Amino acid sequence: MNSKHVLLDGLRFSEMVTSMLLGDMTDADLLVRPVPGANHYAWQLGHLIGSMHQMANMVQPGVLPDLPDGFTETYTTETAGNDDDTAFLSKDAYLELFAEQRNGVRKLINELDEARMDEASPESMRELMPTVGDILHLISIHEIMHAGQLSVVRRKLGKPVMF
Repeated sequence: MNSKHVLLDGLRFSEMVTSMLLGDMTDADLLVRPVPGANHYAWQLGHLIGSMHQMANMVQPGVLPDLPDGFTETYTTETAGNDDDTAFLSKDAYLELFAEQRNGVRKLINELDEARMDEASPESMRELMPTVGDILHLISIHEIMHAGQLSVVRRKLGKPVMF
């Protein structure tokens, strides 16, 4: 197994976990906060999609499909407290955007010259992610880093335990 296989498997596993946890969630469920002050999952999905888009484009500008106009501005630290359901997308719309972005990341990983994995990341990211490979690794696991919060919301809503 090489680094590309590990990255692609991380992406696959993250997608599988998110799909399982979101399966029976409604659009309204995505706006439930696990505790006061925590982000609801509609905001988190937008954050994950926007982050994936931003990081992949740092590796190769223009590699992913464009996000809808105003998308990035909806999912900032300043907007995390927004509970207006009209400001957020439906679950299906998030899943469609996520699929488009993930497919672009898969293509990027598959087509990337293995030697590029060791190249320095952009200066703005270097302290946290020193190399291109580190950026791609974070993309592959970022989604699963947020899965625990969705598990807590599922418990709060009385939904079945998935794991």
